[in-house]
Amino acid sequence: MVIAIDGPAGSGKSTTAKFVAEKLSFIHINTGAMYRGIALKCIQEDVNIENSTELKHLLANTKFNFGKEGGATPFMDGVDISAQITSVQVTDFVSQVSAISAVRVKLVQYQREMAAGLDVVLEGRDIGTVVFPNAEHKFFLVADIHERVRRRKKEMEAKGEVISLKELTSEIKYRDRKDSTREHSPLKKAEDAVEIDTTGLSIEEQVNRIIEIVNKTTK
Repeated sequence: MVIAIDGPAGSGKSTTAKFVAEKLSFIHINTGAMYRGIALKCIQEDVNIENSTELKHLLANTKFNFGKEGGATPFMDGVDISAQITSVQVTDFVSQVSAISAVRVKLVQYQREMAAGLDVVLEGRDIGTVVFPNAEHKFFLVADIHERVRRRKKEMEAKGEVISLKELTSEIKYRDRKDSTREHSPLKKAEDAVEIDTTGLSIEEQVNRIIEIVNKTTK
């Protein structure tokens, strides 16, 4: 079974997907972490993303897998990248990388192969529309921009990163615009997805709402 959870930055999809997978004993695949991983590797190896040969070589020589309980920890080329991919530098760069057709084609193929024959929860921005358009369950999470900024700021502060609310708001609005208007696999709600506004909802409430819908429709 495939459960697809999409939504913009700060809507709660990553944490919610992780706990939904844990409660259902499914595998959790964080597709956003994969795009961030490619952005990180481009930075580390000083790859010019406009050079198709360099980028093609990097993509062909990158391996992902998710380890630990629930498959939530992202590994790239055997290394845990969970801390590195949330840096400001990667966050500022990932929209450019994820807009590249060759990157999305390669990672979509990878995601389908990873999920084949398994019970999985995948979250991202195009899971229900592109990666698994026939997923048994699709959800699209949304939240008020102020709530999304608050959540992101809290996450960053927990890692010792400091950023103003004004700057963070501009960053998230830019990311929304970039993700929604890109030519290849733009962020949008699948027609048959269940929309959940997570503003004011706790993670537990978000998780329970999704599981309730899954259980009700699969009986």
